[in-house]
Amino acid sequence: MSGALYLDLDGTLLGRGASLLHDGEGSVSLLGVRAMEACLRAGVEIVLMSGRRRTQVAEDARLLGQRAFIYEAGCVLELDGEQLWMTELVAGEQTVHQQIEASGAPTLLLEHYAGQLEYHDPWHHGREISHLFRGNVDAAEADALLAERGHGGLRLVDNGGAHRPSGENAGEMRVYHLIPVGGSKAAAVARHMRARELHREDTFAVGDSREDLAVAEVVGTFWLVANALTRDPTMRAALAAHPNVRLTDEGYGSGVYEAVVTTLAERRNAGG
Repeated sequence: MSGALYLDLDGTLLGRGASLLHDGEGSVSLLGVRAMEACLRAGVEIVLMSGRRRTQVAEDARLLGQRAFIYEAGCVLELDGEQLWMTELVAGEQTVHQQIEASGAPTLLLEHYAGQLEYHDPWHHGREISHLFRGNVDAAEADALLAERGHGGLRLVDNGGAHRPSGENAGEMRVYHLIPVGGSKAAAVARHMRARELHREDTFAVGDSREDLAVAEVVGTFWLVANALTRDPTMRAALAAHPNVRLTDEGYGSGVYEAVVTTLAERRNAGG
Protein backbone atom coordinates (compact mmCIF):
# COMPACT_ATOMS: atom_id res chain seq x y z
CA MET A 1 0.00 0.00 0.00
CA SER A 2 1.18 3.53 -0.70
CA GLY A 3 -0.23 7.02 -1.20
CA ALA A 4 -0.47 10.08 1.00
CA LEU A 5 -2.39 11.51 3.91
CA TYR A 6 -2.65 15.32 4.00
CA LEU A 7 -3.15 16.23 7.64
CA ASP A 8 -3.95 19.48 9.42
CA LEU A 9 -2.39 20.10 12.84
CA ASP A 10 -4.25 22.57 15.09
CA GLY A 11 -7.82 21.56 15.77
CA THR A 12 -7.27 18.23 14.00
CA LEU A 13 -4.31 16.08 15.04
CA LEU A 14 -3.46 18.27 18.03
CA GLY A 15 -5.72 18.54 21.07
CA ARG A 16 -5.95 21.07 23.87
CA GLY A 17 -2.87 23.23 24.16
CA ALA A 18 -1.69 21.99 20.74
CA SER A 19 -0.73 18.67 22.35
CA LEU A 20 -0.29 15.49 20.33
CA LEU A 21 -0.94 13.43 23.45
CA HIS A 22 -4.20 15.05 24.59
CA ASP A 23 -7.69 15.29 23.16
CA GLY A 24 -9.87 18.38 22.90
CA GLU A 25 -10.87 18.14 26.55
CA GLY A 26 -7.30 17.77 27.76
CA SER A 27 -7.51 14.05 28.53
CA VAL A 28 -4.54 11.87 27.62
CA SER A 29 -4.99 10.09 24.28
CA LEU A 30 -2.53 8.18 22.10
CA LEU A 31 -4.94 7.70 19.20
CA GLY A 32 -3.36 10.44 17.11
CA VAL A 33 0.02 8.73 17.50
CA ARG A 34 -1.49 5.36 16.64
CA ALA A 35 -2.96 6.89 13.47
CA MET A 36 0.50 8.07 12.45
CA GLU A 37 1.92 4.60 13.15
CA ALA A 38 -0.77 2.98 11.00
CA CYS A 39 0.09 5.25 8.07
CA LEU A 40 3.81 4.61 8.36
CA ARG A 41 3.34 0.85 8.56
CA ALA A 42 1.13 1.00 5.46
CA GLY A 43 3.67 3.04 3.51
CA VAL A 44 1.41 6.09 3.40
CA GLU A 45 3.31 9.38 3.33
CA ILE A 46 2.11 11.88 5.94
CA VAL A 47 2.12 15.45 4.64
CA LEU A 48 1.38 17.98 7.36
CA MET A 49 -0.52 21.06 6.16
CA SER A 50 -0.75 24.00 8.49
CA GLY A 51 -1.04 27.74 8.87
CA ARG A 52 2.01 27.61 11.12
CA ARG A 53 5.42 29.01 10.23
CA ARG A 54 7.96 26.89 8.40
CA THR A 55 10.17 26.22 11.42
CA GLN A 56 7.26 24.81 13.42
CA VAL A 57 5.89 22.54 10.70
CA ALA A 58 9.37 21.41 9.62
CA GLU A 59 10.13 20.20 13.14
CA ASP A 60 6.83 18.32 13.39
CA ALA A 61 7.45 16.67 10.01
CA ARG A 62 10.97 15.72 11.07
CA LEU A 63 9.64 14.04 14.22
CA LEU A 64 7.42 11.90 11.98
CA GLY A 65 10.30 11.14 9.61
CA GLN A 66 8.58 12.89 6.68
CA ARG A 67 10.24 14.99 3.96
CA ALA A 68 7.27 16.98 2.65
CA PHE A 69 5.06 19.50 4.42
CA ILE A 70 2.86 22.51 3.69
CA TYR A 71 3.08 25.71 5.73
CA GLU A 72 1.72 29.26 6.03
CA ALA A 73 -1.80 28.18 4.98
CA GLY A 74 -0.61 26.63 1.72
CA CYS A 75 1.69 29.37 0.48
CA VAL A 76 4.65 27.00 0.30
CA LEU A 77 5.14 23.26 -0.18
CA GLU A 78 8.51 22.00 1.00
CA LEU A 79 9.39 18.80 -0.83
CA ASP A 80 12.59 16.88 -0.17
CA GLY A 81 14.33 20.06 0.94
CA GLU A 82 13.08 22.26 -1.93
CA GLN A 83 10.67 25.11 -1.29
CA LEU A 84 7.92 25.35 -3.91
CA TRP A 85 5.95 28.59 -3.76
CA MET A 86 2.27 28.54 -4.65
CA THR A 87 2.10 32.34 -4.93
CA GLU A 88 3.43 34.88 -7.42
CA LEU A 89 4.37 37.17 -4.53
CA VAL A 90 7.59 35.73 -3.10
CA ALA A 91 10.34 36.85 -0.75
CA GLY A 92 12.98 39.21 -2.14
CA GLU A 93 14.62 42.18 -0.45
CA GLN A 94 11.60 42.07 1.84
CA THR A 95 9.74 39.07 3.20
CA VAL A 96 6.23 38.50 1.88
CA HIS A 97 4.97 39.46 5.35
CA GLN A 98 6.75 42.82 5.05
CA GLN A 99 5.41 43.37 1.53
CA ILE A 100 1.85 42.73 2.71
CA GLU A 101 2.41 45.11 5.64
CA ALA A 102 3.68 47.84 3.31
CA SER A 103 0.58 47.48 1.10
CA GLY A 104 -1.65 48.74 3.91
CA ALA A 105 -4.03 45.77 3.64
CA PRO A 106 -3.66 44.63 7.28
CA THR A 107 -4.43 48.13 8.54
CA LEU A 108 -7.46 48.30 6.25
CA LEU A 109 -8.89 45.08 7.69
CA LEU A 110 -8.18 46.00 11.31
CA GLU A 111 -9.80 49.42 10.92
CA HIS A 112 -12.79 48.17 8.94
CA TYR A 113 -13.43 45.30 11.35
CA ALA A 114 -12.54 47.15 14.55
CA GLY A 115 -13.81 45.11 17.50
CA GLN A 116 -14.23 42.02 15.29
CA LEU A 117 -10.68 41.34 14.18
CA GLU A 118 -7.29 41.58 15.90
CA TYR A 119 -3.81 40.16 15.55
CA HIS A 120 -3.58 36.62 16.93
CA ASP A 121 -1.16 37.49 19.70
CA PRO A 122 1.41 36.08 20.43
CA TRP A 123 1.44 33.75 17.39
CA HIS A 124 1.46 36.56 14.85
CA HIS A 125 5.05 37.47 15.72
CA GLY A 126 7.99 36.26 13.65
CA ARG A 127 6.03 35.33 10.56
CA GLU A 128 7.59 35.54 7.10
CA ILE A 129 4.50 35.25 4.90
CA SER A 130 0.99 35.54 6.32
CA HIS A 131 -0.51 38.08 8.67
CA LEU A 132 -2.30 36.14 11.40
CA PHE A 133 -5.56 37.40 12.92
CA ARG A 134 -8.31 36.14 15.18
CA GLY A 135 -11.92 37.25 15.41
CA ASN A 136 -15.21 36.59 13.69
CA VAL A 137 -15.67 38.03 10.21
CA ASP A 138 -16.95 36.84 6.84
CA ALA A 139 -13.81 35.96 4.86
CA ALA A 140 -15.59 36.29 1.50
CA GLU A 141 -16.81 39.77 2.47
CA ALA A 142 -13.27 40.68 3.52
CA ASP A 143 -11.93 39.50 0.16
CA ALA A 144 -14.45 41.73 -1.62
CA LEU A 145 -13.32 44.67 0.52
CA LEU A 146 -9.68 43.96 -0.29
CA ALA A 147 -10.41 43.83 -4.02
CA GLU A 148 -12.46 47.03 -3.88
CA ARG A 149 -9.60 48.88 -2.16
CA GLY A 150 -6.94 47.71 -4.60
CA HIS A 151 -5.67 44.64 -2.77
CA GLY A 152 -7.04 42.00 -5.13
CA GLY A 153 -3.77 40.09 -4.93
CA LEU A 154 -4.51 39.11 -1.34
CA ARG A 155 -7.15 36.97 0.33
CA LEU A 156 -8.27 36.26 3.90
CA VAL A 157 -8.27 32.56 4.78
CA ASP A 158 -10.54 31.10 7.47
CA ASN A 159 -8.31 28.44 9.03
CA GLY A 160 -10.55 27.21 11.85
CA GLY A 161 -11.41 27.91 15.47
CA ALA A 162 -9.08 29.89 17.72
CA HIS A 163 -7.87 29.22 21.25
CA ARG A 164 -6.93 31.69 23.92
CA PRO A 165 -3.27 31.78 24.98
CA SER A 166 -4.34 29.64 27.96
CA GLY A 167 -5.38 26.94 25.48
CA GLU A 168 -9.09 27.26 26.24
CA ASN A 169 -11.63 27.42 23.46
CA ALA A 170 -12.55 31.00 22.61
CA GLY A 171 -16.08 30.19 21.49
CA GLU A 172 -16.92 31.83 18.18
CA MET A 173 -13.42 33.23 17.68
CA ARG A 174 -11.65 32.03 14.52
CA VAL A 175 -8.16 32.22 13.03
CA TYR A 176 -7.53 34.05 9.74
CA HIS A 177 -4.47 34.31 7.51
CA LEU A 178 -3.99 37.20 5.13
CA ILE A 179 -1.99 35.67 2.26
CA PRO A 180 -1.26 36.25 -1.43
CA VAL A 181 -3.80 34.91 -3.92
CA GLY A 182 -2.64 31.56 -5.28
CA GLY A 183 -1.64 30.24 -1.90
CA SER A 184 -3.95 27.49 -0.62
CA LYS A 185 -3.68 24.11 1.01
CA ALA A 186 -5.52 22.59 -1.96
CA ALA A 187 -3.00 24.00 -4.45
CA ALA A 188 -0.07 22.75 -2.38
CA VAL A 189 -1.64 19.30 -2.04
CA ALA A 190 -2.20 19.09 -5.80
CA ARG A 191 1.43 20.09 -6.39
CA HIS A 192 2.64 17.36 -4.05
CA MET A 193 0.46 14.79 -5.80
CA ARG A 194 1.95 15.69 -9.17
CA ALA A 195 5.48 15.49 -7.81
CA ARG A 196 4.88 12.07 -6.26
CA GLU A 197 2.84 10.90 -9.29
CA LEU A 198 -0.11 10.05 -7.07
CA HIS A 199 -3.61 9.43 -8.38
CA ARG A 200 -6.57 10.93 -6.61
CA GLU A 201 -7.67 7.54 -5.26
CA ASP A 202 -4.24 7.16 -3.62
CA THR A 203 -4.85 10.11 -1.32
CA PHE A 204 -6.99 11.27 1.57
CA ALA A 205 -6.98 14.23 3.92
CA VAL A 206 -8.19 15.16 7.40
CA GLY A 207 -8.92 18.67 8.65
CA ASP A 208 -11.23 20.95 10.60
CA SER A 209 -11.52 24.26 8.72
CA ARG A 210 -13.04 25.70 5.57
CA GLU A 211 -9.55 26.06 4.11
CA ASP A 212 -8.95 22.38 4.83
CA LEU A 213 -12.29 21.47 3.29
CA ALA A 214 -11.19 22.92 -0.06
CA VAL A 215 -8.65 20.07 -0.25
CA ALA A 216 -11.63 17.77 -0.96
CA GLU A 217 -11.51 19.07 -4.54
CA VAL A 218 -8.22 17.28 -5.23
CA VAL A 219 -8.01 14.18 -2.95
CA GLY A 220 -9.89 10.90 -3.02
CA THR A 221 -11.55 11.30 0.37
CA PHE A 222 -11.64 14.20 2.78
CA TRP A 223 -12.48 13.62 6.44
CA LEU A 224 -13.80 16.47 8.58
CA VAL A 225 -13.24 15.86 12.30
CA ALA A 226 -16.36 16.11 14.45
CA ASN A 227 -15.14 19.07 16.51
CA ALA A 228 -15.18 21.22 13.35
CA LEU A 229 -18.98 21.29 13.38
CA THR A 230 -19.07 21.87 17.13
CA ARG A 231 -17.13 25.07 16.59
CA ASP A 232 -18.84 26.08 13.34
CA PRO A 233 -22.21 24.39 12.68
CA THR A 234 -22.60 26.38 9.45
CA MET A 235 -19.91 24.21 7.86
CA ARG A 236 -22.43 21.37 7.60
CA ALA A 237 -24.12 23.15 4.70
CA ALA A 238 -20.78 23.34 2.86
CA LEU A 239 -20.35 19.57 3.01
CA ALA A 240 -23.06 19.03 0.38
CA ALA A 241 -20.81 20.61 -2.25
CA HIS A 242 -18.26 17.83 -1.83
CA PRO A 243 -19.56 14.28 -2.35
CA ASN A 244 -16.24 12.79 -1.19
CA VAL A 245 -16.39 14.38 2.29
CA ARG A 246 -16.97 12.18 5.33
CA LEU A 247 -17.50 13.26 8.92
CA THR A 248 -15.82 11.45 11.81
CA ASP A 249 -17.76 10.50 14.94
CA GLU A 250 -14.88 11.65 17.15
CA GLY A 251 -12.84 14.83 17.25
CA TYR A 252 -9.16 15.74 17.24
CA GLY A 253 -6.68 12.82 17.34
CA SER A 254 -9.44 10.27 17.90
CA GLY A 255 -11.13 11.52 14.74
CA VAL A 256 -7.85 11.29 12.83
CA TYR A 257 -7.43 7.70 14.02
CA GLU A 258 -10.98 6.89 12.91
CA ALA A 259 -10.34 8.39 9.47
CA VAL A 260 -7.01 6.62 9.03
CA VAL A 261 -8.01 3.11 10.10
CA THR A 262 -11.29 3.29 8.17
CA THR A 263 -9.59 4.48 4.99
CA LEU A 264 -6.77 1.94 5.20
CA ALA A 265 -9.18 -0.91 5.91
CA GLU A 266 -11.39 0.04 2.96
CA ARG A 267 -8.36 0.24 0.68
CA ARG A 268 -7.19 -3.22 1.80
CA ASN A 269 -10.65 -4.67 1.20
CA ALA A 270 -10.69 -3.10 -2.25
CA GLY A 271 -7.28 -4.52 -3.01
CA GLY A 272 -5.58 -1.11 -3.06
